[in-house]
Parts: sequence; structure tokens; C-alpha cells
Amino acid sequence: MNAKNKISEVPHVSIVDDDISVRRSTMRLLRSSGLQAEAFASAGEFLQSSLMEETDCLVLDLSMPEMGGLELQRRLAENGQVIPIVFLTARASEEEERRAMQAGAASFLRKPVGKEVLLHAIRAAIEGPTN
Repeated sequence: MNAKNKISEVPHVSIVDDDISVRRSTMRLLRSSGLQAEAFASAGEFLQSSLMEETDCLVLDLSMPEMGGLELQRRLAENGQVIPIVFLTARASEEEERRAMQAGAASFLRKPVGKEVLLHAIRAAIEGPTN
């Protein structure tokens, strides 16, 4: 668990995806697994939310109108926001995956992805690197 959480708090995951069905199903999965979850239809909506500071993990789509996942990742880093990111995308080039991982993404998953794989990636991101 990262430093901004108290030990007793339930981790909070924010989902940013322009596909409403992905937002809804991912939010249901996370909540049924004991995590707090909120969903946003765009990167801009997430950036304007008051939940950004509370987010312990960001599940982020790569391709979205207006601002894609790589741009949001870059903006967060520029603003000093350290949020582990699990990219979840249907289409991505190897170059995009490489850029996301080099910029510090915790995981890069391609849709469709199994529930357990997604949950494992999110939990690993929240717990952080093991030394």
C-alpha cells in the first residue's frame, strides 16, 4: 500500500475509459473484490475530479478522444502525481507499450483480459515493487 494510505483504508482505484461498458464492468469487478472504485469517461474528467489525490491505482485506457492515456500519464508525472497505472487497452503498438512502461506504468494489459489477471495487476500496482 502506498504512503498516502492509512493501514485501515480500503484502496481506491480510478478507472478512466471512454467505453461505458468497460467502466461499468470494471467498477463492478473492483467493488465486488473489496476495493473502492470510481469511473471517469475521459482523462480531463479525472484531472478535474477531487478523487485524484485519493487514487491508489489508475486503470487507464490508451486511446481516448481529446487526451489519451499516454498524455494523461505524462501530465500526472509533470505535476508530481505519483499514481501507479495499469493500462488496459484494446489497441496498442509495441512502441506505445514501450513508452508507457518506460514512463513507469505498473502493467500494460490488452483487452479482453481475464478478471483475475486484472485484479492481480491492480493489487500488485497498489502494493508497489517488492524488494
